[in-house]
Amino acid sequence: MSATPYANLTPDLVLDAVGACGLWPDGRLLALNSYENRVWQVGLEDDAPVIAKFYRPGRWSDAAIAEEHAFARELAADELPVVAPLAFEGRTLLVHGGYRYALYPRRGGRAPTLESAEQLQWLGRLIARMHAAGSRAPFVHRERIDRATLIERPSRAVLASPLLPPHLAGVYRAAVQRLGAAVGARVEAAGPVRQLRLHGDCHPGNLLWTDAGPHFVDLDDARIGPAVQDLWMLAHDEAAMAALLEGYASMRDFDPAELALIPALRAMRQVHHAGWIAERWADPAFPAAFPFAAEPRWWEQHVADLQELADALE
Repeated sequence: MSATPYANLTPDLVLDAVGACGLWPDGRLLALNSYENRVWQVGLEDDAPVIAKFYRPGRWSDAAIAEEHAFARELAADELPVVAPLAFEGRTLLVHGGYRYALYPRRGGRAPTLESAEQLQWLGRLIARMHAAGSRAPFVHRERIDRATLIERPSRAVLASPLLPPHLAGVYRAAVQRLGAAVGARVEAAGPVRQLRLHGDCHPGNLLWTDAGPHFVDLDDARIGPAVQDLWMLAHDEAAMAALLEGYASMRDFDPAELALIPALRAMRQVHHAGWIAERWADPAFPAAFPFAAEPRWWEQHVADLQELADALE
């Protein structure tokens, strides 16, 4: 995979890719906040703008992206407020100039506050309906929420990165191995938990709220895992989680044993985030967005955080 995979993704190429779908760009482009992929709002003549998402080369297979698109369209067909890709001649995954991309309708909205029980109950009901659809069939080509994906692989990226100060390599390796064992023990103690297709990255940044209510965006991290994965990042405290679960349980059964997985899921997310930054560091967007990762003190704090997470899990 190229370290700078978007070097040839020029504004002209973006406009040409949209035009290749039979649409008529008017020349207006707005780059939207995205690091893993590149996303643009593209103005159209005599029509509403579209969102053009260009996939990072080498990250997902075509089959995995097709599963993401099919899941989003399945949810939309169930009248869930999910922004699904547009189809052109029956295809949602498109190719132009060597880049894979998809076009989406633009859906505006504001960041949610998630402070009222009513809002959280509403989200709980929607996520329950999403999970009812997600339980119909498994993903075949997408990843799972597990230690191999979210601890072992990202920690290898950190250990291979020049960002990690050499004097921290040993202590980092020990901390992440200890944390991985603690996560494994917690998962085993929770017992068998039903696995299903998830949004996968259901945090407030992937929600937009309008006067009509919320809608979900960005299923780029859709994967197989436990239902609680799509709930815990929306709950800032126990009362918020209770409100989410009240709404969820009104539409679908929830196994309370999954709540014990939240510390393990939080730990895996933290390991994965550091590994993601390390793996993508050669992409010019990453040093600009995460300059703190070049500072030894950030890695010192990261190691300390991993040790604290292991303490809590043990």
